[in-house]
Amino acid sequence: MAASSMENRVVALISRLHDVQAVKFGDFTLKSGIQSPVYFDLRVMISYPDVMVEVSQLLWEKISTSNFKSICGVPYTALPIATLMSAAHNVPMLIRRKEAKGYGTNKLIEGTFSKGDSCMIVEDVVSSGSSVLETAQSLGASDIVVTEAVVLLNREQGGVEKLEANGIKLHSVFTMTDVLDVLSRAGKMEPDMVIKVTEYIATNKFQPNKEILSVKPKSNNILKYSERAALCSNGLSRRLFTIMEQKKTNLVLSADVTSSKELLQLVDKTGPHVCMVKTHVDILEDFNQDVVDSLTKLAAKHDFLIFEDRKFADIGNTVVHQYSGGLYRISEWADVVNAHAIPGPGVVQGLKKVGAPKGRACLLIAEMSSSGNLATGSYTQDTVKMAEENKDFVIGFICVSKISSNPSFLHMTPGVQLEAGQDSLGQQYLTPSEVIGKRGSDLIIVGRGIYQAQDPANAAKQFQIAGYDAYVTRMAEAMIL
Repeated sequence: MAASSMENRVVALISRLHDVQAVKFGDFTLKSGIQSPVYFDLRVMISYPDVMVEVSQLLWEKISTSNFKSICGVPYTALPIATLMSAAHNVPMLIRRKEAKGYGTNKLIEGTFSKGDSCMIVEDVVSSGSSVLETAQSLGASDIVVTEAVVLLNREQGGVEKLEANGIKLHSVFTMTDVLDVLSRAGKMEPDMVIKVTEYIATNKFQPNKEILSVKPKSNNILKYSERAALCSNGLSRRLFTIMEQKKTNLVLSADVTSSKELLQLVDKTGPHVCMVKTHVDILEDFNQDVVDSLTKLAAKHDFLIFEDRKFADIGNTVVHQYSGGLYRISEWADVVNAHAIPGPGVVQGLKKVGAPKGRACLLIAEMSSSGNLATGSYTQDTVKMAEENKDFVIGFICVSKISSNPSFLHMTPGVQLEAGQDSLGQQYLTPSEVIGKRGSDLIIVGRGIYQAQDPANAAKQFQIAGYDAYVTRMAEAMIL
């Protein structure tokens, strides 16, 4: 099973569990007595056969290379899951009773087994690990060996560590952090609930020799632009955060026009309202060096960065020449460029070789706003990893929502309009409040909503206000401002 396929299925399952209300948000008291803003009522799965089948298949794939003679579901929610796994893969199943029935054989473990047989325990949710441990102890009393268990959801509250200390390795399909990431990125959680659950996870997450964290770490949801600037290792990202705060704008103009005169007039009109201008110089019908000179002068006049949307996607040696030479000589004037991660680390290394000595920076394309695009799942995660390994040169991502918890990385989202929708070629539009407020992105990229407007300057001002208001609202909801 390819990793990307598995991860995409996990994302779909988490979303489906939320839709059938197996994942709920509010105020709940758990069995342990802890107050929680999130509750997992996985018992409802029995009413959704498709969910049950997918859960059983994902659990099986997690343990398919392990060695065991039988499986045993922790009573009672995991029993139907274990039954499906047993039937689908022709593996014997055992049942652990919560108490002996008091007649007949008076057994706690039902099923056929021999002393010394190994058994895989199946569970739906693990918090402290006590339910799995109780089942393992009952099986052990019948001389059945338990060294592994598999669970759908690990709540990250010490279960893995407690079981490991008792000689049991726990496999999990996803964690509570995964649930938070998937549902918040999908816009299925209100911003205040995202913050509440984030803090709950941090506060209750198990640490060796320390059950409760005494200090709640800040996330990049609740840091001001100036605070994040101080965390950046690249001078351009620090400068961009500073511009955003000083000019009170998170607007990036996508100047996708085809004549140099129109480009320069558009940039001069909208410059006071933007922190960055994104160009496509290869669509200019009359490109020449004078255009670059004029553009850089406007950048100095209005205090914005220039981002050439070249989307480099070749081997390192080739991008060195594409970036430094040719007709456009992009490295000589563009503060920021971007690249696809698909060629691997070489594309970043090639760009860095040319751009780093000039004080330039790069954005990686982790997600796209077009319908049916393939930049999803493990591709996105691998892109984030590539950025982490080159954060002196890579300053962030083109994406549709926040994908990294590193506060020094910028998240820039294209396809933004004042009203949501989709064009005839599959471009999907999101609003500034959706992008900044709900999806946790940092900058909105706007093209046609500005350059096709009758008054581009006024349109840019409206987007500036909408984008920055969304940022201020997000900060206020986090009780930072």
